[in-house]
Amino acid sequence: MNGAAQTASRPRSGDELELRVDSLAFGGEGVARLGDGGYVVFVAGAVPGDRVRALVHRSKRSYAHARVTEIIEPGPERIAPRAQHPGVPWQILAYESQLRIKQEQVADALARLGHLDGFALEPIVPAVEQWRYRNKLEYSFGDAGGELILGFHAPAGGRDVVALEDCLLASELGNRARAAALEWCRGAKLTPWDRRAAGEREERTGAAHDGRVRLRNLVVREGRRSGRVQLRIVTSAGELEAGEFAAHVHGALGEALSGVVWTRSASLAETTLGGETELVWGDEQLPERLGELDLRISPEAFFQTNTEMAEVLYGVAADYAALSGYERVFDLYCGIGTIAMWLAPRAGELWGLELAPDAVADAIAGAARNQIASAHFFAGDARLALPELTERAGRPDVVVVDPPRAGLSKRVVHRIVDAAPRRIVYVSCNPTTLAPNAAELAAAGWRLVRVTPVDMFPQTHHIECVALLERGSHG
Repeated sequence: MNGAAQTASRPRSGDELELRVDSLAFGGEGVARLGDGGYVVFVAGAVPGDRVRALVHRSKRSYAHARVTEIIEPGPERIAPRAQHPGVPWQILAYESQLRIKQEQVADALARLGHLDGFALEPIVPAVEQWRYRNKLEYSFGDAGGELILGFHAPAGGRDVVALEDCLLASELGNRARAAALEWCRGAKLTPWDRRAAGEREERTGAAHDGRVRLRNLVVREGRRSGRVQLRIVTSAGELEAGEFAAHVHGALGEALSGVVWTRSASLAETTLGGETELVWGDEQLPERLGELDLRISPEAFFQTNTEMAEVLYGVAADYAALSGYERVFDLYCGIGTIAMWLAPRAGELWGLELAPDAVADAIAGAARNQIASAHFFAGDARLALPELTERAGRPDVVVVDPPRAGLSKRVVHRIVDAAPRRIVYVSCNPTTLAPNAAELAAAGWRLVRVTPVDMFPQTHHIECVALLERGSHG
């Protein structure tokens, strides 16, 4: 598409554009503008200053999404990539640039989306390790010229799987585990799950599965402190020689292997959640330490994927909570209780609330294992259970929240307002939902005091933050 055509109309899917990238959007795509009208094109694989050719794959009235096909002129901050896979899209930016942009995006979200000011935005905390920092990776099985491969799905919704020789997000132990699993699956002549073929089979026969086991995913989870690794193989319905698989992996990893579990999933969706999971070999829970805490992590339990930076993150949260030994603390969305147990020695009493009963069972067991008698955990939806918890335990002095990416619903915000804590510590994995939530709390009488960004995920756009809100005299 030539320049005149670009300014005359919005691009269509399949058009190739020549663009100059101005900035990075939250989410990691480059931002370019067409013509005088300011039509926005989000460009995957581009960084500020790049002049690129990009192929449009989605077009809307006021914006389009495209992916780079050629770098015509690299921007001044672009560097050569190290990893040959799509799991690290920001690796083409120098790490100092990544940190600066993340800091700017947090500031922008709080100002533009939350209309917040008068708070201290602390400097972003850099990651301890820029590579090989993840303790959990979910790989997808695929096919390349008739050979079984194991890697990541291509970016921008691609169906193809990009094979891996060395995943630079994983440790050497994690890479050995992945390689051993793939070796056995190739030897067993197993084939990968094909979502499109399964969907067509379901339309034709009424069943997505034909009874033959097919490989979907491999989840490798590592105890960074314990030096142990857990494998979960995810397949379609069907029979798998799971004991032979476990024996092969154990032969390759020895005592470093903690356990092997097998999940059979009937879902058409690309997900490792759900299905029927059974223990094949070893221990179902992975041993790990976080600071002074002795933890056991179940196969599908949430645990921060950067162990070293989780300790930093929780340290910031503890600093913001400013506990002196007598406070009543509520931990909402407490998961397996890691933040609660981290704070419990500094609190008078701590009450954790989590929707998933299995996570609550893990939290209760973890508190007992670590001899933390002051922490109590309950299963419940914060929207409904928080008033009951307040009535039972009394009003909290401090509320800690660590919600999913969607942030807090309006109802949960109202429940927190009704509980009237003096201090709220908000651990956020998404500044664009932290900002409106903080604005709602500010309107109800709390003041945003401090925010610290923490880089949990180098080479990606993801940003973690800890925010402190304190109730004003009129709250």
